[in-house]
Amino acid sequence: MPFKRKSRGRSKGSKGSSRVIQCASCGQIVPRDKAKESTRRVSFVDSQLARELRQKGTYIASSFDTKYYCVSCAVHRGIVKVRAEKERRMRPRRRF
Repeated sequence: MPFKRKSRGRSKGSKGSSRVIQCASCGQIVPRDKAKESTRRVSFVDSQLARELRQKGTYIASSFDTKYYCVSCAVHRGIVKVRAEKERRMRPRRRF
């Protein structure tokens, strides 16, 4: 049977079943290896105040906020792009 993607849309390899998570947008239950992860840095201090404190030499702590989205919500939010049929089997190059 033909398949669209080399990984079949998941990144589990030969691990068996993976645990499930809930989409941060719609609440759908999705396997964790299929869900799209979005991580961003969150600061507890206002940006203008943080700029002034950094000039004085203060260390400002921040944390990482990780959210998981189902494929349809990730496409809707622009986290992943829709690729052409021939490009789906290839992995996109990562920008560093």
